[in-house]
Amino acid sequence: MSTEIPTPGSRSIVDRVKAILLQPREEWRQIDTEPATISGLFTGYALILAAIPPLAGLIGGLLFGYGALGITFRPSIGGAISMAVVQYVLSLVGVVVIALIIDGLAPKFGGTSNRTQAFKVAIYSYTASWVAGIFALVPALAILTLLGVYSLYLLYTGLPLLMKSAPEKAGSYTAVTVLVAIVVSLIIASIAVPLSGMFGGSPYGAMSSSAPEGEVSIPGIGTVDLAKMEAASKKMESAARKMEESAKSGKSDAVAPAALQAMLPASIGGYKRTEVESAGLGTGGSNASARYEARDRSFRIELTDMAALGALSGLGAAMNVNPNKETANSYERTTTANGQIVTESWNKSSGEGKYGTTVDNRFMIEASGNAASIDELKAAVAAVGPEKLAALAK
Repeated sequence: MSTEIPTPGSRSIVDRVKAILLQPREEWRQIDTEPATISGLFTGYALILAAIPPLAGLIGGLLFGYGALGITFRPSIGGAISMAVVQYVLSLVGVVVIALIIDGLAPKFGGTSNRTQAFKVAIYSYTASWVAGIFALVPALAILTLLGVYSLYLLYTGLPLLMKSAPEKAGSYTAVTVLVAIVVSLIIASIAVPLSGMFGGSPYGAMSSSAPEGEVSIPGIGTVDLAKMEAASKKMESAARKMEESAKSGKSDAVAPAALQAMLPASIGGYKRTEVESAGLGTGGSNASARYEARDRSFRIELTDMAALGALSGLGAAMNVNPNKETANSYERTTTANGQIVTESWNKSSGEGKYGTTVDNRFMIEASGNAASIDELKAAVAAVGPEKLAALAK
């Protein structure tokens, strides 16, 4: 398949992705004036990038499975494929719905209705969400798909410019569209699993040229500070260069799988290691995991080196992503500590939980399963040694 977007004088898809992520305001100005067709935007861009999340989830689920209670579940090939296909189709449907809404709302906010421009906004804004979907390749890194909320910033910077909304109404136009995008995403997420189940899918599948200001509150996720987005995008440049160098050389500076495996101790407290495995992820990194058991309890520890791609995890702190959910018997939360993403969940009734953290914006270490308390899972992560992981990158 060609990597050129089929419009006159346009960039390659790789260059467009890099530019829209790293220099969004400059790139939106070029997008605004370049000729395009809706079909060309889909065939040369959307259809390609929208495949990243479902394909990554498909491969990750089949290779690594889904963990719970220290047990790894691997879906059937047919079920995993069904889930991926449904996710892919619904993602594209979401783009169409948002584009039509953008176009329909334009006149109400002093803008110009233009169907092609609306599809430009919707499709290119989705770039971050689609690219962040690569983290679904390794289930332990799935939390990092939250970095896809950077797409809200792309929408924020491109919408007023391309749709020519009145300056005094640009903020309201963007806010309404962002809310619509969130609602559409939540609806799609809610129907993806049951819809895939009908086809045998697994239920386990998965503006102005000045700097922007303000915040967007996302139900169930947190508050995204738009003022920090421009600075955060600049931090991606070094990661992009490293990924490009790795792609050209075919080599990765990832820690060898055997070295990660060697970091998993034979025992942790009263838990004994009963199995261990590791694998290389090509230029994308490496992974190692082990299962620990003690009487009727067990948990799994997973170590992942994201190599150059890991630098993108630093965006989590800049975007202030902090979903939090609590009930009488359980909680799930994601926070940022010392610039690193920390995920934590615990169910008092079942004694099941998960505790994980990124390390040096490159590694991910996570303990999940059945334990006496969340403190045991935290102690397990500490026993492996986040500081030792960080030292491997030196």
